[in-house]
Amino acid sequence: MVTAAGRAIGDYGMIRAGDRVLLGLSGGKDSLSLLHVLIHLKARAPIRFELAACTVDPQSPDYDPAPLKPYLAALGVPYFYESQPIVAQAGEHMQGDSFCAYCSRMRRGILYRVARERGYNVLALAQHLDDLAETFLMSAFFGGKLRTMRAHYLNDAGDVRVIRPFVYVRERQTRDFATRAQLPVIQENCPACFTVPQQRMRMKRLLAELEREHPRLFANLLSAMRPLMGQAVSALGNFGGG
Repeated sequence: MVTAAGRAIGDYGMIRAGDRVLLGLSGGKDSLSLLHVLIHLKARAPIRFELAACTVDPQSPDYDPAPLKPYLAALGVPYFYESQPIVAQAGEHMQGDSFCAYCSRMRRGILYRVARERGYNVLALAQHLDDLAETFLMSAFFGGKLRTMRAHYLNDAGDVRVIRPFVYVRERQTRDFATRAQLPVIQENCPACFTVPQQRMRMKRLLAELEREHPRLFANLLSAMRPLMGQAVSALGNFGGG
């Protein structure tokens, strides 16, 4: 997992000397795994960069990020906590969006604000290859477009670079790492997504069924998605992982 993340960071030039990286930390298995990967790379990479984390609490009664505060303190990682009534606001302000889309947009806006206020020029997000593949097929099937999440891009305001170091990493890798490392995972941290059937969950099940018959399914999907993920800037290989 570290090697795959390091390769993605090198391929897409995600982290540069002097960068100040803010990780969006929900407390799920993916973002906690990325936290530890970035800590590892920070200690071993050939360049110097800073790392902090930020949690956006949407004030859901089923989401309690409190364990993250002492955990980040013990790791020595600067940590910012932002609480906003996103769940309550969703019913009033959603206009055709799903709850997940609305919440994601609001969280991203808060993360951008924190990055600006605290002087971080890079926002790291923990979406992995499974997320990209699901997005790609959902966009094609239901939107009639070839689109997926980009690996590295500049936000619309032009002041924060967004990176996804896990674009080569499978979800099962983050799940296994979180279990082995006994990470303090906050389960079901977006409960609204688990209470009603979602296209993404159906797509996840479909891909799992297809992969059992075609073991190279995700390798092939990655090849198909590469032109949509953004321009690779180098072939640096391992950024510093092992």
